[in-house]
Amino acid sequence: MASYVQGVDEAAVPVYESERIVLQKLQEKCKSSSSSGSSSSKKYPAMYSSVLSGIILDPAMMVVPVDDHMVHRGHGVFDTAMLLDGCLYELDAHLERFLRSAATARIDTGPFPREALRSILVQMTAASGCRKGSIRYWLSAGPGDFLLSSSGCPAPAFYGVVIASEYEQCRHGVRAVTASVPMKPPLFATMKNVNYLPNVLSIMDAEDRGAFASVWVDDRGFVAEGPHVNVAFVTAGRELVLPTFDRILGGCTAKRLLALAPRLVDAGVLTAVATRNITVDEAKRGSVEMAFVGSGLPVLPIVRPALGGHEVRTRQDPGTLSQQAVIIGDLTEADNASLRTD
Repeated sequence: MASYVQGVDEAAVPVYESERIVLQKLQEKCKSSSSSGSSSSKKYPAMYSSVLSGIILDPAMMVVPVDDHMVHRGHGVFDTAMLLDGCLYELDAHLERFLRSAATARIDTGPFPREALRSILVQMTAASGCRKGSIRYWLSAGPGDFLLSSSGCPAPAFYGVVIASEYEQCRHGVRAVTASVPMKPPLFATMKNVNYLPNVLSIMDAEDRGAFASVWVDDRGFVAEGPHVNVAFVTAGRELVLPTFDRILGGCTAKRLLALAPRLVDAGVLTAVATRNITVDEAKRGSVEMAFVGSGLPVLPIVRPALGGHEVRTRQDPGTLSQQAVIIGDLTEADNASLRTD
């Protein structure tokens, strides 16, 4: 039973003094979500928490301490990996970026060496029983207090979650617009930190304008990236071009595409593969194809890009479809960069 603060006549807030009641309330909330068609147990079949040093299967207990500096100061980094047919795709590449982000954010990675993180994530995924979806994981400065400095945090914290979802490659193409929300400075754009408010506002603005996502243009007039994706172009000369990664996030799927795309050169679909800066004007004049590239897409054609306020004439040509095919083939091949969890 809950108690109440004395002397309050209306809108009294219950006071829960027993962890049993709190757990009961959390489980009731999960059941309520399940009855509305969004069962947490199905969507999030497993979580790992270093605070508990174990894997959690009850969604009601998938919680993060409120005094974790990732929660109230944004002092944390994260990364992800696709899960397809029980395999984690490009996990090692994502972990390398994850640890680079943590180092830039000055989060101590000593308690969580790369092999330990890898083992935890594989075990978490195996325990979930999920074979299709993705995983997401975070490293924070840890819980400790509500101050700005993390010096009061005894140890960093690592969390991971398995997200079950159906995946189908979208082939019809989407619309993109130029972002109206300011782009992050390079220090923060090149690390995958939890401060995603610019990204959130950017994609909300795009949705308000009838687009799938927006594209940032930097202060030099170069096309940069989307809020959670890289951007790729195929020029009129059939050259695959991605913007350089010095001022944007180095997408693991984008880098994998760059590694696989020479196959398309050998097949005569493309003439060359390159990373270089491309201006909005060049994209308008010289691009016949444009696509978003990222985990979960992995290559999504943009058929109506509006860059600089003007719609660009692009089309969904064999180049984009071939990029889709080469990435999807890499996802499903047994000898690719995937890691089995079952």
